[in-house]
Amino acid sequence: METKKFDELTNKELYNLLKERTLVFVVEQNCPYLEVDGKDPYSYHLFKEDNGQIIAYLRIVPAGITYPETSIGRVFVKKEYRGQGIAEELLQRGLDIIQNELKETTVKIQAQDYLRKFYGYFGFQAISEIYLEDNIPHVDMLLQR
Repeated sequence: METKKFDELTNKELYNLLKERTLVFVVEQNCPYLEVDGKDPYSYHLFKEDNGQIIAYLRIVPAGITYPETSIGRVFVKKEYRGQGIAEELLQRGLDIIQNELKETTVKIQAQDYLRKFYGYFGFQAISEIYLEDNIPHVDMLLQR
């Protein structure tokens, strides 16, 4: 697994990240929205590759960009790699980076509601009611260490 700041990404890595994020969040979930939202240059990009293709990814957005707290978003594992524990490994690594390298103790996420239990396993707690975002039920969640 690799973690890189925006300026450390190669052109190929950036292209592949954006391609895979668009495939999952726009095409697979049928949600037309602006995937390239201007936050990538400030973020940390954690990803896993297999044979040169990105199979899992999450973005760590520093405090003050999306929320007052540090946030994690754009979390995905490619369809054919799901169910192998990669998401757990990815999220744990992201949380380790936030705590140990960024020295942050609070993380806010906007989770799809069906993943509430998954994020709860890591200590996230719902802090909002369920709401629709791009016609998908979401809930805001917070982790405080």
